[in-house]
Amino acid sequence: MSGETTLAGRTLVILGGAGLMGQGIVRDLLSDRAIIDIAELRVCDTATDRMEALARQMDDPRMTTRLVDVTDAASMAAALRGADICINAVPTLAGHQMAIFAAALEARVDYLDLGGLGVFTVKQLDWRDRFAEAGVAAVLGAGADPGMSNVICRAVADRLDAIDSINLYWAAELEGPENPVLCPPYSISTVLAEYADPSTQFLDGAHVQCPPLSGVEVLDLPEPWGRCEFMYSPHSEQLTVPLAPGIAEKGIREFTWKLHLPHREHEAWIGLIKAGFGDFRHPVTVRGVEVSPLEVLSAVINRNIAENAHRMPDQSSHEIHFAIGRGRIGGKPATVRCEVEVHPDPIYDGYVDACTSMNASIAAQLMLSQPRRPGVWAPESYFEVAGYLAECEKRKFAVSLTVQEA
Repeated sequence: MSGETTLAGRTLVILGGAGLMGQGIVRDLLSDRAIIDIAELRVCDTATDRMEALARQMDDPRMTTRLVDVTDAASMAAALRGADICINAVPTLAGHQMAIFAAALEARVDYLDLGGLGVFTVKQLDWRDRFAEAGVAAVLGAGADPGMSNVICRAVADRLDAIDSINLYWAAELEGPENPVLCPPYSISTVLAEYADPSTQFLDGAHVQCPPLSGVEVLDLPEPWGRCEFMYSPHSEQLTVPLAPGIAEKGIREFTWKLHLPHREHEAWIGLIKAGFGDFRHPVTVRGVEVSPLEVLSAVINRNIAENAHRMPDQSSHEIHFAIGRGRIGGKPATVRCEVEVHPDPIYDGYVDACTSMNASIAAQLMLSQPRRPGVWAPESYFEVAGYLAECEKRKFAVSLTVQEA
């Protein structure tokens, strides 16, 4: 029953467990890196074929599968019965976030999601008293960005006595021959939203809305990233980090989140936005039939990947997440930088986005292995930095923290 603090016999539910991120979370939870005793890992989805394939791959009796429709309250309630935590791996822009959030509260089951674009973050935070009164803990946006990114911001903030700004960046780059096939780095809807939607940034002490593709900044990073052009992007970190206890009272006036995708892929996504796929939520009429631009684009991209798999060269993916904090230590100007680099390693075989799914697994395990803190939280306010980053290092993420004082 939810509420126990022992490590033994935990039951975890993953909604959307057959998706790309859900499958990665399953792989990490069932690996030898686990710090909790899992009695049952309940993988829930509507894609029975993918669930069955995953079950065959994992070949672990702790993993069970259930056909669950998140639009059906009774189906969700049955899936959550007797669980210790609900991991919501359903894509945020599918629009089911609040229904799943409410179902976890109703079931008195702790909750974690991958958040992402901040679409529901503020609304979910408004439920903090309901969760606290029910004795249920919820952590929002607990993947890589957001998630691990929030924790590295806390690492930076904790080293500064006074904070002027924290600027958060994420960059990915591919090494190897150019791929003639466009392969999305994660959910297509998320990429389109990052490029097409306005973002909220924290500038001059207040949240302001910024146009899509704005805030362009060019930084020279070590290879293989090289010179990278970053841009503002809608995310949840900027909605929570500058307001977090232990950060807000240090006087922070600026917090931004910026994105850089691989150079050639960046141009492809820009082209799709120019072609009108930025408005992917509203149907278009073709020969008298309404069709979804997102479903059409996804179908074409997935078909192209399947039909041209033989033309796709071997590429290695490298990503870097870093936060730069500027302020003062002992009254003197100081800059603190915390970064996490993720380079190819056999440990990531079988994962589509190992960093995101592994971080969601880390967050869920830390929630279950430590005393519960009822309420609704962002990662920077819930997790202890040293313990969290130690779990990242266990997964071959290279973590560094540097302090430069005047």
